[in-house]
Amino acid sequence: MHPYRTHTCGQLSAANVGETVRISGWVHRKRDHGGVLFVDLRDHYGMTQVVADEDSPALEVLDRLRVESVVTIDGEVKARAESTVNPNLATGEIEVFARSITVQSRADELPMPVAGEQEYPEDIRLKNRFLDLRRDKMHANIVLRSKVISSLRRRMTDQGFLEYQTPILTASSPEGARDFLVPSRLHAGKFYALPQAPQMFKQMLMVSGFDRYFQIAPCFRDEDLRADRSLEFYQLDFEMSYVTQEDVFQMLEPVLAGVFEEFADGATVTPAGEFPRIPYAECLLKYGSDKPDLRNPLIISDVTAHFEQSGFGLFEKIVGGGGKVRVIPAPNTADKSRKFFDDMNNWARGEGFAGLGYVTRKGGEFGGPIAKNHGADRMEALYNELGLGPDDGLFFAAGKEKDAAKLAGAARTRVGEELGLIEQGCFKFCWIVDFPMFEYDEELKKIDFSHNPFSMPQGEMEALEGKDPLDILAWQYDIVCNGYELSSGAIRNHRPDIMYKAFEIAGYSQEEVDANFSGMINAFKYGAPPHGGSAPGIDRIVMLLAGEQAIREVIAFPMNQRGEDLMMQAPTQVSPKQLRELHIRTIDPPKADPAKQVRTDNIGD
Repeated sequence: MHPYRTHTCGQLSAANVGETVRISGWVHRKRDHGGVLFVDLRDHYGMTQVVADEDSPALEVLDRLRVESVVTIDGEVKARAESTVNPNLATGEIEVFARSITVQSRADELPMPVAGEQEYPEDIRLKNRFLDLRRDKMHANIVLRSKVISSLRRRMTDQGFLEYQTPILTASSPEGARDFLVPSRLHAGKFYALPQAPQMFKQMLMVSGFDRYFQIAPCFRDEDLRADRSLEFYQLDFEMSYVTQEDVFQMLEPVLAGVFEEFADGATVTPAGEFPRIPYAECLLKYGSDKPDLRNPLIISDVTAHFEQSGFGLFEKIVGGGGKVRVIPAPNTADKSRKFFDDMNNWARGEGFAGLGYVTRKGGEFGGPIAKNHGADRMEALYNELGLGPDDGLFFAAGKEKDAAKLAGAARTRVGEELGLIEQGCFKFCWIVDFPMFEYDEELKKIDFSHNPFSMPQGEMEALEGKDPLDILAWQYDIVCNGYELSSGAIRNHRPDIMYKAFEIAGYSQEEVDANFSGMINAFKYGAPPHGGSAPGIDRIVMLLAGEQAIREVIAFPMNQRGEDLMMQAPTQVSPKQLRELHIRTIDPPKADPAKQVRTDNIGD
């Protein structure tokens, strides 16, 4: 007999009744029924109920053991009484009567429970992640992650992609997020950088003649953390040669839809066919965001023209100054009290906005200061244009265009949640397309790239030479699901002459381009195919499939919101000897003036 197990804890069934078996696992839970001890024994595969009574030599040992101790049980498989069968357990028809026990490892008193799914402080969970990962939900999340990655790999290879690895130690990039730097011991004063993404390497693979590349790629960005962002993350990185934007879409849609359908656990994946393509400008107008949650049926409208001349002086003044007025419908809110609308206004102020105006309507009668001052006839005309009914309310976001769009987008989400309008049990995808190539940087007072500087402008050189830069669109695209951006991508600018011109518009000289992007620009000078790609985020995909709100719940060993690994105590200080070998010294940050310190104990995440 095997020294540890003949079966796993999720394997035994009624077919094994009468057999002598050996199982090993953690003591998950104990129940003492007066001389009869029931123990749930758990391993990676499942749970088996073990029984020990006064006739069992295992009783005394099991009784003294703490939960989470590791044991090996030899025993006989018996059928449970019909009244005690557990239909929710794969092994629920049987139990193992313990004949002998070997204690493999005794557990100390636990800093946190494993049995049950009760909430527990995150710092304790992350410090004791090895225990946290034993809990059913967390264990299932990490298994799901592995299966999703395997499915993605299979679907990519089925489409003719080959997996190649790109360097982890590379050069620092002047574009994008902040790099993680690695000092070189052999080259004093010089640093490697961990890759923010394999962007340049995968493009050079296309230049090298590899037609379809993919990689489950680790990426590193020294950014502030949030629920859907980590310092270290993984993405399905891919690139294709001789493709248009539509070719990329046709390739990726069945991969993502297929993975979501495979692991959706009953949720629907829509649309069943081609994902909607929503232009960036239309997206900002209708949804107030370039990451729209299409489960929310509410659509934002621009009603600026209605307030060019109005009895409501505040809006007339905003519009006269070049501002915009956007509205978000609140359907069937006649039964809502004034408090509902006031609470929305207070919420907007709490988010840093001046406020969120509103109009109420009940049985066709308008209410609120905006309606009173704007006039019933004008409000009727506005409602008719929007197709609103006699019991629909309306919220107003007014201000500079970007501010009005941002508030309207946030309010759309809030209203949808408060009114229970967000469709559940579904994943809704869309592409955001036609991003502007350039934008005006108000702070620097100059034109700069708005998205990805290495994208091909629509219209190519002709557009760069003949159009207002702020009117030029790029072959850039994002794929969004349920309000989360899964990836950005683009058809790349593979021509040096177009690249030099694009960077010139953004204020970079040819010499600066050659210095900062020498590897890629030199490669392009020796014949580069048209190519494009994208890189869906693995962590966000699994987070959505697992129904979690933070990617830390689907990463085996994540950092906390401050970028700390509480289990391994990283980051850590290193010895003076190590610093000398790397030819670097550290500088302590200046001490804060206590008189000028800002309290942070009441600031939420």
